Amino acid sequence: MKNNQPSSKAILLLISLMLTTGFISACSSNSPEKQTNTPTQSPANNSSTGNNEPKEAVSGDADPFGKYETPLTIRFTRDVDNDTQDNIIPKTPGETIENNRWLKAFSEKLGINVVYDWTVSTGDAYTQKMNVTLTSGDLPDMLRVTPAQMKQLAEADLIEDLTPYWEQYASDDLKELYAEQGPAVLNSAEVNGKIMGIGKADVYGDGVYLWIRKDWLDKLNLPEPTSLQDVLKISEAFTTQDPDGNKVNDTYGLALTKDLYGGAMGLEGFFAGYHAYPNMWIDDGSGNLVWGSTLPEVKESLKALSEMYKAGQLDKEFGVKDGGKVAESIAAGKIGIDFGAQWNPMYPLISNYQNDPNANWVGYSLVSVDGKPALSPQRFQADSYWVVRKGFSNPEGLIKMFNLHVELNWGKTGDFDYYYMPAANDSVGVWKYSPVQPASAFKNIRAFQEIEEARKNNSFDSLTGEALAIYRNIKAFEEGDASQWGWPKIYGAEGVYRHGVNYMDNERFMYEKFAGPPTETMAERKSTLEALEKETFVKIIMGAAPLDDFDKFVDNWYKVGGTDITKEVNEWYATTK
Repeated sequence: MKNNQPSSKAILLLISLMLTTGFISACSSNSPEKQTNTPTQSPANNSSTGNNEPKEAVSGDADPFGKYETPLTIRFTRDVDNDTQDNIIPKTPGETIENNRWLKAFSEKLGINVVYDWTVSTGDAYTQKMNVTLTSGDLPDMLRVTPAQMKQLAEADLIEDLTPYWEQYASDDLKELYAEQGPAVLNSAEVNGKIMGIGKADVYGDGVYLWIRKDWLDKLNLPEPTSLQDVLKISEAFTTQDPDGNKVNDTYGLALTKDLYGGAMGLEGFFAGYHAYPNMWIDDGSGNLVWGSTLPEVKESLKALSEMYKAGQLDKEFGVKDGGKVAESIAAGKIGIDFGAQWNPMYPLISNYQNDPNANWVGYSLVSVDGKPALSPQRFQADSYWVVRKGFSNPEGLIKMFNLHVELNWGKTGDFDYYYMPAANDSVGVWKYSPVQPASAFKNIRAFQEIEEARKNNSFDSLTGEALAIYRNIKAFEEGDASQWGWPKIYGAEGVYRHGVNYMDNERFMYEKFAGPPTETMAERKSTLEALEKETFVKIIMGAAPLDDFDKFVDNWYKVGGTDITKEVNEWYATTK
C-alpha cells in the first residue's frame, strides 16, 4: 500500500503557511465548531481499493464524460451554508448532503461515488477544520483550499499537476466557460506554470450598479441620473427635502459601511464615477500594475465624500457600522442611494419594500463626472481552488465532475429544472448539493436577454432552463407573491440587467489585473496595509483627518510593505505577458 502521509518537510511548510496567515490561532479559538453531520466514511475504512493504483494514461481520445467501469470512490470534504441547511434540504424531502440527486448523477453517469470525510458549516468553521486536516497528514482525495494553501501544497509536492487532465478531459463547454473572463481565470491556478487547482469560473462578477429609490425621485421631481453630478444633487435632496414625508430630518443620501467596499453598500461604484479604482490592482497605462487606492483619482473621490459627510448626507456613525447595521437603516427607509451588485434587491433592498410597499428601488448604470463611461470595477475573487491529493489514481475525475455539472445544468442534454432550480421544490438551488459548482460569469445576463427576447415577441412559452425559472418568479410577484419582489428588479423590463447588457456589449468592465496567489510580502503585510487604508479613508471622509493625509497614506503604504508587494505583483504580471 502506498503511503499517503506527507513528509515532515511538507508538514512544516504547511504549518509555516498557517503561522504567517494567522490560522493556527484560529484553530485554537474557543468558538465551537458547528458539525452538521458525522463523517460519512473515515479514512481507516476507505473502501476504494483502486485509489492508489497507477494513474490511467492521459490520451488524446480521453472522454470528458467517460464512465468508470469499476466504480471510483472519491473522498471529499465540504462546507454547508445556511441556505442549504435551512432552505434546500427541507424543501427536497429524502435528500441530504450525503444522499441526493447530484451524488446519484455522478455515480450513475460517471461511475464516481462521492463520500465526505467531514462536513461543517461554511466560513470560519470550514477554515479551521481544513487547517486541522492539512496538518493531520491524512488528506482527502479532493479538497477545496485557499490560493495560499494551494501554492504551499504544490511547492510541498502534495497535490497533482492537473495540466494534462484539463487539456485532455475538459469538455468544450467547460473550456469555453473558463475562457469567458480571460486567461486570468486559469492562470491564477498555476504554480510554476502548471495548473495545480480548478477554481470558480465567475471570478469577477458581472457588474456594479447604482440603486436609487425612484419613488423618492418622483416625489421630489428629480430626473434620473445621467452624471455623477446628478447623483450628488439627488443625495443632497434626499437628505434635505424630507423624501419620506415624516417632517423629521432623518434621511441620508448614500449608504456606506465602515468597510467601505463590498457587493452591497460599498463605494466602488462611487469611486468609479471619478475613474478611480481602489482596492484592486490595475494597469497604470505603461504596462505595470499599481494598487488603485494610491492614485490621485481616489483623493478626488474622498474630497467629494468628505463634503457629503459634512453636509449630513452620510450617516454620522457609518465609521462604526457594518453591513448589517446599515441594512437596518435601509429597511427603515432612511437611505435612498446604494452602490452594489445586481443582487442587491435580494439583500438588503427587499427589507425596505417589506416595510414600505411604496419603496421602489431601481438600478442604473454607473455614471461619471466628465461624460466618459465609468467602468464597472471587477475585483478578482478567486478565493478557493479544488486540488487533488498527490498519488490519487484518477485526477481526471475532478475534471469529469466539473464537465457533468455544466452539462446537466446548461448543456444540450441537461435538465435545469431538475438539477439547478426545480419548480417542484419551490425553485431552491439544488445545484448546491454538488460538491463542485462551476458556473458562467454571464449566465444571468444571458438569461435576462432570453427573457427580454420573449417579452418582445410575446413568446414566453419558448423559455427553458434558467430563463424559465426566473420568469416564473417574476410572474409569481406579479400575481401577488411579495417575496419575489427582487426578481423583476433584476430581470424585469426595467430590470438592472438592461445595463448589464450594455456593460458586456461595450466592454465597460475594469477587470483587476492581478490574479495570482498571495505574494510573500502580501501574506505578511496585507492585513496591515488594509487597516491603514480603511482607517485613513474613513478619517478623511469623517473630517477627522485633512484631505492631504491621503498623500501621507500613499507614502506610508509603500514604506510598510507596498513597495515590495508592488515589485512581487509585477514580477508575476511579467510571467503572464
